[in-house]
Amino acid sequence: MCPACLATAALIVAGATSGGGLAALAMKKLRGTTGAREMMMPSHTIVSREEWLEARRAHLAREKEFTRLRDQLSAERRSLPWVKVDKTYVFEGPEGKATLADLFAGRRQLIAYHFMFGPGWEEGCPSCSFLADHIDGAAVHLAQRDVTLLAVSRAPLRQIEAFKQRMGWRFAWVSSYGTDFNFDYHVSFPKDEMAKGAVYYNFEPREFPSEEAPGISVFYKDEHGDVFHTYSSYARGLDLLVGAYNYLDLAPKGRDEGDLAFTMAWVRHHDRY
Repeated sequence: MCPACLATAALIVAGATSGGGLAALAMKKLRGTTGAREMMMPSHTIVSREEWLEARRAHLAREKEFTRLRDQLSAERRSLPWVKVDKTYVFEGPEGKATLADLFAGRRQLIAYHFMFGPGWEEGCPSCSFLADHIDGAAVHLAQRDVTLLAVSRAPLRQIEAFKQRMGWRFAWVSSYGTDFNFDYHVSFPKDEMAKGAVYYNFEPREFPSEEAPGISVFYKDEHGDVFHTYSSYARGLDLLVGAYNYLDLAPKGRDEGDLAFTMAWVRHHDRY
C-alpha cells in the first residue's frame, strides 16, 4: 500500500479514488458499517501469571531474534550500491520551481514518499493519507538527523495544496506534474503500458488497477551537489511507515482485517470517520 497504500488494499482503494468501479462499490457497501462492527474474540487460553510469564519469555526470545535480523537487514540495505541521478527533474512547490537537488533543503539525505494523487483526482488516496498522517511528527525529528522527508504526487500543485489544507498537514509536498519522475521511479504508468495489461511495479511486471501507485524513494546528495538514488520500496515494504499498524499489531485483535472485503477497507480520510 497504498500503504500505505499497502499491497492489494491500496491498489483497490486507489481505483475508487480515481474513477469508481468495483472498488467504489465496495467502499459504498462498507462505508458506515466497518467502523461500527464489533468482532467477537475467539476463545483464548487463560493461564496463571506464572504460565503467562513463561510463554512471554519464550516469545521475547523470538522478538529479540527478529530485532537482530532487522538490524542486519537494515545494514544490508545501507550497503546497497547507488545510482547517480543524471536526469533533471523540476518540481513545483509552494515557493516555486525546484530541482531534485533543491528538495534536500540543505540536507544530505532525502526521503520522498510517492503519494497516490493523480491529475484530475478529487482527493488523494485514503491509504496514502493514512500513511501521511504519520509524516508531520517524524519530519521534524528527521531534520535533526540530516534527513528531509516530503511527499511527491503527479497532481498539479493547486490540487495538492487544497487537499493538504483540508487534511491539516504541514509537511512539504511537491508536484511532479509534467515530469518523468513518477514514471522513472515506477509509481505512475503510461496509458499504453496500462493497456497491455501489465506494468512494472515493485521490481516486476504485474497487473495493476490504477495509473498511480504508492512507494518511497531515498536519495543522497554529496559535497559536489551530485544526487544518487539509494533505495526504493513499494507495497508491503511501506508497512513500517504506518505507526497505527504497529500499534494494532500489539493489540489482541491485531489488524482485524481478515473478514473485510480487502485489507484496508476500514481506512478513511481522517476527517471522514
